[in-house]
Amino acid sequence: MTTSAQSTKPVESVALPVSWVPRRNRAVLLTLCTVLLVLFTTIAFALPDNWQLNDRVAMVCSGLLFAGVGLMLARPRVSADEQGVTVVNFVRSRRLAWAEIVRVNLRQGDPWVTLDLADGTALAAVGIQPAGGRDQAVAAARALRDLVEERGTSH
Repeated sequence: MTTSAQSTKPVESVALPVSWVPRRNRAVLLTLCTVLLVLFTTIAFALPDNWQLNDRVAMVCSGLLFAGVGLMLARPRVSADEQGVTVVNFVRSRRLAWAEIVRVNLRQGDPWVTLDLADGTALAAVGIQPAGGRDQAVAAARALRDLVEERGTSH
């Protein structure tokens, strides 16, 4: 399904500012990060006496590294306000004016929303993804599409 297609439902105005976040994924990842950090720290302190301090520090640092990766994976979100859209993906974030977004796409089988931009490129918006619930992702993509159609042409 491409959300840029005209829908038969009346367009409901979305109150700004609004953010879309894969909440279920974030909850699982944040819980996993906490468990990993506690686990590695506990193991570091529970190691036998023949383990040296640098080995224990390495265990805690490993827990911090794994937790850091998990936090990076929990980072994605899409936020819209009066001026435009901010897309925060795993490593980078990008601020877009409404006029820069040409189309919002969420096709069957896509892992997340893709934004077609006025410069001919596409930008993944990982903050809206069907993995946390297909219906919620479709509703979020439609809301973003409606905002783009409303604000991209009038501003």
